[in-house]
Amino acid sequence: MNTIFPKKLKKGDKVMVIAPSRSLGIISMETRDVANKRFAEMGLEIVFGEHVEEIDNFYSSSIESRVSDLHSAFSNQEIKGIFAVIGGYNSNQLLRYIDWDIIKNNPKVFIGYSDTTALHNAIYAKTGLVTYSGPAYSTFGQELYFDYTLDNFKKCLFSQEPFLIQPSDSWSDDKWYINQTDRELYKNDGWLVINQGKVKGKILGANIGTFNLLKGTEYFPDLSDSILFLEDDVESKLVNFDRDLQSLIHMPNFDKVKGIVIGRFQKDSEVESNRLVEVIKTKKELDNIPVLANVDFGHTSPIITFPIGGEVELSVFETKSMIQILEH
Repeated sequence: MNTIFPKKLKKGDKVMVIAPSRSLGIISMETRDVANKRFAEMGLEIVFGEHVEEIDNFYSSSIESRVSDLHSAFSNQEIKGIFAVIGGYNSNQLLRYIDWDIIKNNPKVFIGYSDTTALHNAIYAKTGLVTYSGPAYSTFGQELYFDYTLDNFKKCLFSQEPFLIQPSDSWSDDKWYINQTDRELYKNDGWLVINQGKVKGKILGANIGTFNLLKGTEYFPDLSDSILFLEDDVESKLVNFDRDLQSLIHMPNFDKVKGIVIGRFQKDSEVESNRLVEVIKTKKELDNIPVLANVDFGHTSPIITFPIGGEVELSVFETKSMIQILEH
């Protein structure tokens, strides 16, 4: 299957917000106001899917409503980019009901993170379209300390040029959506080198728990020649990450995986660097591929934007490491 890259965003483009997982109804007006202002500053006209405010007992909406908005966003020729509201738990409910030809015949930017991982990788597996793991609509509602996230977003989605990922200066793991000004920053100690090496490959993965939901289905992409970007949220302790990773290692063509990049864990995950290294070193299948951890993506802030299905060059050495997004 050929890889399809969507057209980049530009000033004046109209973009649509949809809710493939949790509803817009859980997002405060304050957060929405900040997000809407950010989109306006980028020169993007923002519209909302017909069903985004619907909310049920699971803080989501019906499969029919969510699929309808997804189809509408891809079908509408005026729409140049699609943003998930936020993550959640249930976007994989949609997969059996999606018309993949609508997506394949109307390639455009589609971005979100966390639970949206199921859609990203399924879309790539079924259509070849590159989508993007990065800030959701609600993420743009973060008032302070957003420069790193915004800069990386623009490098990935407003430009064709290859770009380097650099570690952020600081990071946070607070509930900014409850109190925008009561923030706690931690100094970023940089990336954690676990296994050394230099490789190129296509990016797959993102949230490992969600990615693993696709295993054994037609929606799971071929792991050959991939570099896996993997992270998980606070619900995942190290023992859970360990067995989720082990389960991936048992997948067909894992022996053709070229490298692994691990996103920063949340504080309450209690993942110590030395323990993470210990987990990776127990897996002989990883001995000969580079593994880099503590990278700015996942459920802390700030985060990078990266292309699911795009190409990355990964160089991991004790002296210096590099992540360069080549094709996106």
